[in-house]
Amino acid sequence: MPASPLLRPWAQADAPSLYAAFAADPSLEHQLGCRLDDVGQAAGYLDTVLVDSPQRRSFAVDVDGTAVGNIGISAIDSRHQTAWVSYWLAPSARGRSLASRGVAAAAEWALGDGGLFRLELGHRTNNPASCLVALNAGFRTEGIERSKLRYGGARFDVETHARLASDPVPDISVLPLQSPGPSTS
Repeated sequence: MPASPLLRPWAQADAPSLYAAFAADPSLEHQLGCRLDDVGQAAGYLDTVLVDSPQRRSFAVDVDGTAVGNIGISAIDSRHQTAWVSYWLAPSARGRSLASRGVAAAAEWALGDGGLFRLELGHRTNNPASCLVALNAGFRTEGIERSKLRYGGARFDVETHARLASDPVPDISVLPLQSPGPSTS
């Protein structure tokens, strides 16, 4: 059995875990872009959103065989060698540096075998935990985008971060990574 925790591809068998994460924290709707009201909807989400393509890679954060979060690399632009990074964890997995270690591992893959040069991410300015994930994973702060996101009737400022292939590698123990498949180039 592989080491735990680790990053690995999502599988249909993860639908109950994905639904459980959403049920434990319905605010994940902002991250997922939709509601997941049952395991069937979670299975559909796995088939349509968390499936790898030339423009997207999704890594399940796995703890003891259970998917407890996602590290996503999307909007992959091979011409400019750029992509967008996103991440979330189920409430039960938070506070153990899994997000920082997972983002650092996914970034290491993307900036190496993935053939990318620049990774970007953003978080609401009222989310200091997400900011720490970015900083711990080696993403440097670049600025504030005012009122970028809207959830319900509220608008939120977003702090942007980036990590370049030429940046120093962060001093963090990355999660082991099961092969995500072919490179993006």
